[in-house]
Amino acid sequence: MTEQLDAGLVGERIAESDQLGRPSAAHEVGRARPRKEDARLVTGRTMWTDNIQLPGMMYVAFLRSPMAHARITRVDTSAARSQPGVVAVYSGQDFAGEQGSLPCAWPVSDDVVIPDHPPMAVDEVRYVGEAVACVVATDRYKAADALDAIEIDYEPLEPVLDMTEALTEGSPKVHEAGNQAFTWKFAGGDIEEAFRDAPVVVERTYVQQRLIPTAMEPRAVVATTDGETFTLYSATQIPHVLRVMLALTTGIPEHRLRVVAPDVGGGFGSKLQVTAEEVLALLLTRRLGRPVKWTESRSEGNLTVHHGRDQLQRISVAADRDGRLRGVRADLLADMGAYLMLVTPGVPLLGAFMYNGIYKMDAYDFRCTGVFTTKMPTDAYRGAGRPEATFAIERTMDELAHELGMDPVELRRRNWIAHGEFPYTTIAGLTYDSGNYEAATDRALALFGYEELRAEQADRRERRDPVQLGIGVSTFTEMCGLAPSRVLGSLSYGAGGWEHASVRMLPTGKVEVVTGTSPHGQGHETAWSQIVADALGVPFADVSVLHGDTSVSHKGMDTYGSRSLVVGGVAVLAACEKVRERARNLAAHMLEASVEDIEFADGSFRVRGTGSGRTIQELALATFAAHDLPDGFEPGLDADATFDPDNFSFPHGTHLCAIEVDTETGQARIRSYVAVDDVGSVVNPLIVEGQVHGGIAQGVGQALFEEAVYDGEGNMLTTTMADYLIPSAADLPDFVTDRTETPATTNPLGVKGVGEAGTIASTPAVVNAVVDALRPLGVRDVRMPCTPERLWRAVTEARAAQTGSAQTGSAQTGSAQAGSTQTGAAQAGSTQITGGAR
Repeated sequence: MTEQLDAGLVGERIAESDQLGRPSAAHEVGRARPRKEDARLVTGRTMWTDNIQLPGMMYVAFLRSPMAHARITRVDTSAARSQPGVVAVYSGQDFAGEQGSLPCAWPVSDDVVIPDHPPMAVDEVRYVGEAVACVVATDRYKAADALDAIEIDYEPLEPVLDMTEALTEGSPKVHEAGNQAFTWKFAGGDIEEAFRDAPVVVERTYVQQRLIPTAMEPRAVVATTDGETFTLYSATQIPHVLRVMLALTTGIPEHRLRVVAPDVGGGFGSKLQVTAEEVLALLLTRRLGRPVKWTESRSEGNLTVHHGRDQLQRISVAADRDGRLRGVRADLLADMGAYLMLVTPGVPLLGAFMYNGIYKMDAYDFRCTGVFTTKMPTDAYRGAGRPEATFAIERTMDELAHELGMDPVELRRRNWIAHGEFPYTTIAGLTYDSGNYEAATDRALALFGYEELRAEQADRRERRDPVQLGIGVSTFTEMCGLAPSRVLGSLSYGAGGWEHASVRMLPTGKVEVVTGTSPHGQGHETAWSQIVADALGVPFADVSVLHGDTSVSHKGMDTYGSRSLVVGGVAVLAACEKVRERARNLAAHMLEASVEDIEFADGSFRVRGTGSGRTIQELALATFAAHDLPDGFEPGLDADATFDPDNFSFPHGTHLCAIEVDTETGQARIRSYVAVDDVGSVVNPLIVEGQVHGGIAQGVGQALFEEAVYDGEGNMLTTTMADYLIPSAADLPDFVTDRTETPATTNPLGVKGVGEAGTIASTPAVVNAVVDALRPLGVRDVRMPCTPERLWRAVTEARAAQTGSAQTGSAQTGSAQAGSTQTGAAQAGSTQITGGAR
C-alpha cells in the first residue's frame, strides 16, 4: 500500500509546496483554510451532549465521598426517595451485582496490581469525590437537592497521600495487595560503565505536580433505550473504544449498543476514559427504561476528572568535560491515585523511551514504580508521559551546561543527532526517521535575538537590577501517532494503533468521508476535506466528514496521542486511492482505452495524448445508473481502508523563552517566547498554528500557574477556578511561531503529529528561564508551578544561605526542597551535583 500511496497526488502536491507549506495554485493541501466546522461551533448551532433533550428524560446527581479513605458502614436513602421530583435513589450496594469494574486496558507488567474499581463504591471509599449514591429526578436541581437527604456513615481510615511514604513498611494500605502497583524497567547499553569514572555527574530530583485537565466543555452523558438497544451520548474522545469497554463492563451486547460523541468541547486526554458516570447512566436507563442525563459542574469535574502528571523524577546524567553525554539514568515514582483507570499505568511508560531526548549517548537506564494513593486516579493528559520526560532531560541539560560553564545551546549542539545521521536508532531503541535539529534551532535563535538577550542579561546582572532576565531553552522530540499495533502489543497495551476510513462518492459528485477518528477541536473536518479534495480533484466545499457515531462510523480507534492525521488522515488518503483506482478502471471502459493509458489530473480521467475524458463526478453518476459498467464491476466507487503504520512519528522543535523575574516580589513575566516546530509536511498551517499556541499555553500553565492541591486529610483544596489557576490571555505573551519541514518517511503524507508538541516543549523552556534568571542569586531549582510566592521564597532563602544563616547552597520553595546542593568530588576526578525539587 505504501508504494502505491507514495505516488499519490497529495504527496506530489505537498512536494510542490514551498518550505512553509504554501500550496501551488488550486491545491488544497498546504492551504491555510479557516476551519469549516467553526461557524456552527462558535455560534452554538450544534449539538453538545448537554443540549440533548429526549422525551421522558430523567436527571442524575451523584453523592460523592467527603472522605479520602473510609469504610461505608451504613447507607439510608429512604428520606431522599420522598423528596419532590425524585424517581429513584440508589447506593453502590444496589448495583453491586451488575456494575462490574471500570477497565484498565494497559496491564504493563506480569505482576501489575489491578484492583477492582466499582463505578459506585460499595464497601469502601478511596478518594474524596468517589461516587457512593445517586438520585434520579425529574430535573437536575431536584436531583441535586435530594442528595442532602441521603445518610451515610463512614468509619475513617488513614489516608495515603505521599508516594515515598506509601512504599515504606507499615504504611496504611490503599488496597489489601499493598500500595505498589508495578515496577517497570528498561535499559540500553552499559549504564554502569557510562557512569564509572565519569568526569561529571549531575543528579537532580524534580516534582511533576498533579494537574487537572480543564476542557472547555465539562463531561456530560445521556443514555436511552428502546428496550432492546441502547444509545449512549457522551462528551468523549473515544466512542469506539468506549463502546467495546461498556459492552464488556455492563454485559450489553456490543451490537445492541450505540455510542455517539456529539460535538465535543475539548478533551486534552481527560475524555480518553471509561468513566463511572457512563457505566452508571447505562445501568440506570436499563433499570428504569427511561432516558437519563448527567452533566458535571466544574467543581465536580475538578474532583472526578482523572488528573495528570504527579511524578517524582530522579534523573542522573554522566558526561565528559567537553560536554559529551555518556549516559542517563531515570528513576520515577508515579502516583496512580486510588485505582488504575483505562491507561493509567502506561502513561509514565510512554515517556520511558524519551528521557534520552534528541541526544546521542552510550547507555540509558529507566525505572518506574507505580504507587497507589488515596487521591483521584491519574491518566492521560496532553502529552501523556512525554512532557514529563522532556522536562527532566531539558532541565538537566541546563544544569549540566551550568556545571561545565557552557552555553546551554552549545551543549545541546554537541550532543544532538545531526540531520545527516537520520534515520537514527536511539539508545532507547526507537528509530527516528527524519529531523533537522540544527535548522529549527538556528531559526529559533534568529527570531529570538538570542545573542542580544544574553548581552542584556549580562548587563542586568552587572547592575544588580532587581528585575533579572532569564533565558530558557528547550530542544525536544516526541513519539506520537500512537502505533504501530505490534509495538503496542509488545508493551501489553490492550488495543491496536490502526485507523479506519471510508470514502463514498455520491451520485451527484459530492463526497462523504467517514472517519474513525473523533475530533474534539482539532479540525478534522477541514483537514480531511483538504486531503480528499486534492486526492480526488473535487471542490473542498463538496466534501463532508462524518465521525463520532458508532452507527455511522462503525470502526475506529479514535483520537489521542497526536495520532489523528498521521494515522487517520493517511487512512483517508488510502481510501481515496482505492476510489481513484476503481474510477480509473471504469473510465478506461467508458473511453474504450487500456487502463495504462488513463491519466488523472484535477478530477478528470483522460486518455493519454487525447482530449477525451470523464470527470470523477461523471463516473460517480454512471455507477449510480449502472447502465454501462464493465463485467464484474460492482456499482459504486466507494472504498474503505485501514492503515496501521510501521513506526511512530517524531516531530521536534526548539522553544526559547525570555522571562523577567522581580527578585523583590517574585513576580515573573514572560517577555518573549519563540517556538520553531517541525511537524513534517503541513496540511493546514492555520490548524498547526492553533495547535502550537494552545499547547504552549498549557505548558506555561504547568510551569507557572497550575497545581491540584490536597490537604493532610486528602481533601482537595483546588475545586474551583478561583483556586485552580489556569493562564488567561492576559498572562501570555504574543508567541512568535515558525516551522521547518523535514517530511516523515513513514507515511505517504509526510506528516508528523502536532497536537501535543507545544505542551511538551514549553514547560522546560519556561522553568529553565526562571532558574536562569535567579541562578546568580544562588537558586538552582524552583518547584512547579513557579508562583510569585515560591520565587520570592527561593530568592530569600538563597540569599540567607549565602550569608550563612541557612545551609550552604540550599534553596527551598514552600514545603519542598527545590534547591541544589553541590558536594565536591564524590569520585576521584569527578564532580557530583545532587539536589533538586523533592
